[in-house]
Amino acid sequence: MRLGINITNFGWPGSPENIGSTLGRIARTAEEVGFDSLWVMDHFFQTPLNRGPAGPCPEAYATLGFVAGQTSRIRLGTLVTGVVNRHPGVLVKTVSTLDALSGGRMYFGIGAAWYEEEQRGLGIPVVPRAERFERLEETVRLAKHMWAGSEEPFLGRHYRLEEPRNEPNSPQRPHPPVLIGGQGRRKTFGLVARYADACNVYELPDPELIKDKLATLPPQHPMRRNAHLKPTEVIREQFDVLRQRCEEAGRPYGEIEKTTLGTGALTRTGGGGAYSPAGAVERFERLAELGVDHAIVEPPDPWREGALDVWAEVIAAVARIVPAGRS
Repeated sequence: MRLGINITNFGWPGSPENIGSTLGRIARTAEEVGFDSLWVMDHFFQTPLNRGPAGPCPEAYATLGFVAGQTSRIRLGTLVTGVVNRHPGVLVKTVSTLDALSGGRMYFGIGAAWYEEEQRGLGIPVVPRAERFERLEETVRLAKHMWAGSEEPFLGRHYRLEEPRNEPNSPQRPHPPVLIGGQGRRKTFGLVARYADACNVYELPDPELIKDKLATLPPQHPMRRNAHLKPTEVIREQFDVLRQRCEEAGRPYGEIEKTTLGTGALTRTGGGGAYSPAGAVERFERLAELGVDHAIVEPPDPWREGALDVWAEVIAAVARIVPAGRS
């Protein structure tokens, strides 16, 4: 089992003046303590969970380029890129370039997008939900077309590229792992089954610990809609549905890397809403029993000196856990 770290809140003490130096230290420390991956959200405005829309929110791919230069091993990605945020040809070119510059460390994290406030704020066309999923499928198809090295025209319903040239291409063959994020049982999991190498679902936190933040989310947001359920119940049901979608698509369920995104509060002694190292290992054992391969956590204060050091012993213990369905 592997652990990743997600960074979404850049409003630490001294930001934005020290945003680069602090992020560089976070990234280097994350790699040193053994995290397998580092992720950033692809938003232009801060999200409600971080008391947005105001607050520092650096552009995702520029941020990942900076992090790539600060590290040498840790894998990189977005959780996840909103499909409407960029033209897909430019997006594939961006990810391919970062994959080449980082030595083949990129994931291609993508989803259907949801944050209409930032779209309206920056003049990004707001399109209906059904169309966003059409664009998502078309973008993944285009990405694989370009990663295969084809310069033949791509003629889709929403995107038409006359010469989708992609040089330098991604060094990962056949392409960077495609991670589709989202909780939708029919459309999202159907796309995962047909096109993705990985999925990402929420590991819901204890609602009492984040009830103030939950209240800021739209009623339809999955974290708010499912807050009354136990995290393991939700994930088990989601993976059962994903297995069904794979059967419908004729795809082996085991080919898909199962990832989660959850809280990262961890201290030496635990308590106050934080896990102890032993409690964290038990948590990840429970996730592994459900088939989770890669648990991504979001520490509340990764900028604090020493905040990530305690993760080293947890990561070492978790590396010995074999997820269900893996040998």
